[in-house]
Amino acid sequence: MKEDKKTLYTLLVYSENVAGILNQVTAVFTRRQVNIESLNVSASSIPGVHKYTITAWSDEDQIQKIVRQIEKKIDVVKATYFTDEQLFIRESGLYKLATEKVLENPEISRTIRRFDGHIIEVNPTYTIVMKFGLTEDIISLFRALDAFGCVLQYTRSGRIAVTRGMQEQVSAFLEERENG
Repeated sequence: MKEDKKTLYTLLVYSENVAGILNQVTAVFTRRQVNIESLNVSASSIPGVHKYTITAWSDEDQIQKIVRQIEKKIDVVKATYFTDEQLFIRESGLYKLATEKVLENPEISRTIRRFDGHIIEVNPTYTIVMKFGLTEDIISLFRALDAFGCVLQYTRSGRIAVTRGMQEQVSAFLEERENG
């Protein structure tokens, strides 16, 4: 049997702001044995509606089934999936570096600037660098800094994404629901 090539999909799920929805949504992935790569939950531009941005490697058939199951949840308003080309995507990365090593090696500061990172705090013990961008850019800066042996801690946020359209995907759906 030929295995389908996996694609990184981003799901945008909109729900009422009710406790327990996150657990119900992630359980759909667990039941289908699909690992969530990143998850970000925040308020959306619509009052009372929360937006879940979830990334997962899968094939399109499986991701369609996941979206349909998520939409069946009673407090879920709308769920859709996208490929990277259909979205404007950003993440942030935080890098805690040993200040002593940063001061000893000017190439570290040059590397931070070359990757468009921003030094946001410096004290005698550590230096904090922040970078916004695509996942690959965040990871690339980490690898470059790690090669200097100066990284004390590193983390990156989950993906945040908006569609390339003029409004939230769920806005038209909510308007239809209210008028229908």
